[in-house]
Amino acid sequence: MERLEKVNSFQEFVQIFSQFGNEMVEFAHLSGDRQNDLKDEKKKAKMAAARAVLEKCTMMLLTASKTCLRHPNCESAHKNKEGVFDRMKVALDKVIEIVTDCKPNGETDISSVSIFTGIKEFKMNIEALRENLYFQSKENLSVTLEVILERTEDFTDSAYTSHEHRERILELSTQARMELQQLISVWIQAQSKKTKSIAEELELSILKISHSLNELKKELHSTATQLAADLLKYHADHVVLKALKLTGVEGNLEALAEYACKLSEQKEQLVETCRLLRHISGTEPMEITCIHAEETFQVTGQQIISAAETLTLHPSSKIAKENLDVFCEAWESQISDMSTLLREISDFNVLLLKIILIFFLSQKNNANLKSLKPDKPDSEEQAKIAKLGLKLGLLTSDADCEIEKWEDQENEIVQYGRNMSSMAYSLYLFTRGEGPLKTSQDLIHQLEVFAAEGLKLTSSVQAFSKQLKDDDKLMLLLEINKLIPLCHQLQTVTKTSLQNKVFLKVDKCITKTRSMMALLVQLLSLCYKLLKKLQMENNGWVSVTNKDSMDGKI
Repeated sequence: MERLEKVNSFQEFVQIFSQFGNEMVEFAHLSGDRQNDLKDEKKKAKMAAARAVLEKCTMMLLTASKTCLRHPNCESAHKNKEGVFDRMKVALDKVIEIVTDCKPNGETDISSVSIFTGIKEFKMNIEALRENLYFQSKENLSVTLEVILERTEDFTDSAYTSHEHRERILELSTQARMELQQLISVWIQAQSKKTKSIAEELELSILKISHSLNELKKELHSTATQLAADLLKYHADHVVLKALKLTGVEGNLEALAEYACKLSEQKEQLVETCRLLRHISGTEPMEITCIHAEETFQVTGQQIISAAETLTLHPSSKIAKENLDVFCEAWESQISDMSTLLREISDFNVLLLKIILIFFLSQKNNANLKSLKPDKPDSEEQAKIAKLGLKLGLLTSDADCEIEKWEDQENEIVQYGRNMSSMAYSLYLFTRGEGPLKTSQDLIHQLEVFAAEGLKLTSSVQAFSKQLKDDDKLMLLLEINKLIPLCHQLQTVTKTSLQNKVFLKVDKCITKTRSMMALLVQLLSLCYKLLKKLQMENNGWVSVTNKDSMDGKI
């Protein structure tokens, strides 16, 4: 990567990038294996975020570097490229931090400062008073609450928080302070008087402050999710991105300044909303996903503006246009990821309760789940499998949408993709107690066939890649090399005997299937775009740019 950063000729770039691409494929495999081995969910989420950055930045690096080589004297092109290298270095440092299990320069974990995490720890401390009146100081409890309430200023100071929400948050914060003072007063009495009435009063004080903090959590949750939903809906059509692309090809610098300002405003809104979502996400992995989204919007927003500026200064440049498209796609992808994250946060508690209830009511009649016969079946295991199944069902819908685009392009890639989507849908129905799969053995057999279809798909895509130019071929091979190991891993899991721990085996299998379906959706979309591009080039629909001293392809 350091060598790529310093290249001055296109020929040298192609040579080094080819080696870099091969190393990135190997690195993706190694880091993916390491991620799967991690037991700590927080570290696993951090690794996933870092790997996502490296994956997306590899494509950005290609177009940003080519743009720099095509326009070596363009300051915005250099700024754009430097931003990609900087982000990749940070992501690599994060991977190093995880695999070596050490933080540079004694850094603290910023994900631990969320309001919901603080409230959870505070409630554990006050509830411990029931067992031990002397295990901590009153000053410590007061300071802990103040830190939590100070963090609510992220909500109350936000220009996007409604007046009603702001007033309610402030009201509940004041109430929590008053009830803590009452609790401390009773606590002091309880240390000197061991009477039943004092013990009851202490219990009542604990319940009151717990209730106030629960109400505060609800208000913060409502504020953040409502703001995020409104923002995503407002920006769903990507008007600003479309305008930036248009001003670029028109070479309109005045319009560029206007829309760059609008994108910066949108970026600040999204960054602030991600910060609020992190406070109310509920789990450490989701907190880390929120932090990743916040960082992505912050960086990508600036890079879109620099890419748009380059295109506006060079409106006829094919590579400058392609570069802007790549960064805009990254932005749109993050918006989509944020929408998914919002659904997960909103549904987290409600969904879990619904799933447990559904399984409780249907357990007697559910032949699928009866056939699993775990050692100790419980609602948590069932809920986890059903939740994985729900996500799998959503992915089959996404895959079907991609397959519909291929109506006039029926081939082996579509055929295998359609087969995999159909089988994944059967797995989804199985988790609901429906569909053609009746026993765990039916499920395992279906998964074996699913893995085999995945390998057939990768072979067809590899054959298709031979028709593509080097850049497009590398991009496609990077995606294929993510799917192949997952297919092999699924085959291994289906053949592994876990004795009576059948729930664990089903859990592992559906998790692998879900990952494969997510890659299938990406792969089908990419293959379709590259096929259309290849057809246009073969038919002479793409205009040929003037050759320059470096290479006519740039």
